[in-house]
Amino acid sequence: MDQTWVSRDYQRRLNGELSLFERQTGIRVDFLPAPETTTEQLATYRNLLGSGAKVPDVYGIDVIWPGILADNLLDLRSYIPEQEIQAHFPELIAANTLNGRLVALPANLNEGMLFYRVDLLRKYGYRAPPKTWEELEVMARRIQSGERASGNKHFWGFVWEGAPSEALTCNALEWQVSEGGGTILDENGKVTVNNPRTIRAWERAARWVGTISPPGVVLYKEWDAGNMWQAGKAAFLRSWASEYIADRGQTCLIRDRFDIAPLPSGAAGRAATLGGSGFGISRHSLHPREAGMLVRFLSGRDEQVTRCRNTTDAPTLPQLYTDPELLATNPQFPHVLEVFRKGAVSRPTKSAGKMYPDVSRAYWEAVHAVLTQKQTAPQAASELQEELERMLRTPDVRGSADLIEPVRKSGDAGPPRYERVSHGDHGRTVPPQTH
Repeated sequence: MDQTWVSRDYQRRLNGELSLFERQTGIRVDFLPAPETTTEQLATYRNLLGSGAKVPDVYGIDVIWPGILADNLLDLRSYIPEQEIQAHFPELIAANTLNGRLVALPANLNEGMLFYRVDLLRKYGYRAPPKTWEELEVMARRIQSGERASGNKHFWGFVWEGAPSEALTCNALEWQVSEGGGTILDENGKVTVNNPRTIRAWERAARWVGTISPPGVVLYKEWDAGNMWQAGKAAFLRSWASEYIADRGQTCLIRDRFDIAPLPSGAAGRAATLGGSGFGISRHSLHPREAGMLVRFLSGRDEQVTRCRNTTDAPTLPQLYTDPELLATNPQFPHVLEVFRKGAVSRPTKSAGKMYPDVSRAYWEAVHAVLTQKQTAPQAASELQEELERMLRTPDVRGSADLIEPVRKSGDAGPPRYERVSHGDHGRTVPPQTH
């Protein structure tokens, strides 16, 4: 699973990167711990930045946070050469730009993908992964039935992240957009949930629970779904592209028996929630120049190439997806690029602004009520539409990012890593992982 922020391999990699930066620049970088859940991470960031804290200097910025934190982050165009900015995917630069200000520089790319068992598809006569949600249901049901008949009594067709958390927002957004139900909020902030296509998408997912997906999937986060998948107990998995690395590990039971593909299409096409993270500089930093040097280093081409050689995060630089050397160790890159180009969808962070944590929480709670049969999809969609419209027209409401979501075993998008930049004896820096 994508738990690099706590793995020894990740710590070794980060320590190596920071040591190299220190040798090249003479600037000391200290590493600081961070809360585990994304909700707690964001609350900590908002408290630090909102209080005018001089440290940390550099923050790791999840792709959904620029609209929430932008007021307290510097415009990186004053510190990063324009040609280095333009080297990144323009879509990622746009996602990190608010009112013309680039508040974070991308460092890694992530997105929702379909993982499938190549050996089991072949065993049951399938030549390719499912193209549509209907095909996935048919294939998952048949493979599940066959495996159970062969003695694998706890085998399931499809596992995914159904716990009430940001992970469920990511999954449900993919269902909704692929069916043509809108993106929760459109570009103008109009609420788009109470419509027949969204309702149909939610109802379809609810049918999976207990049929092709375990009853407990409504409590699964990335760690839980990934564990079942790696144990060989599922035919299909929805997860982040970064899952690919863990699944190729020496200890994974299915390391040579799976591949990845775009998520299935609905009536309107494919959709994959965009994840990833980058780095931004606190506007309260006493060392913005040094902090800018660290951001350039961590998001730069050389370090992204080094990470690719170690088969870690997908890069944010288009040219690296055609490098023969990197493709040799990262066969998943063409799939990642295809999904990014043809189906990546952003969560409505710009439309919601600082209200996004509240919007997402309301959304995942409504979807979860449908999955657990506490509400019908039409009822949940109608009430959510009214709740979001009321929430977004209330001027004194603020995003309640300090509300704590259910504790998880791994990250929704990966906890941040705090880092500290110092020139002499003071100055700090912070960063997170995707999602």
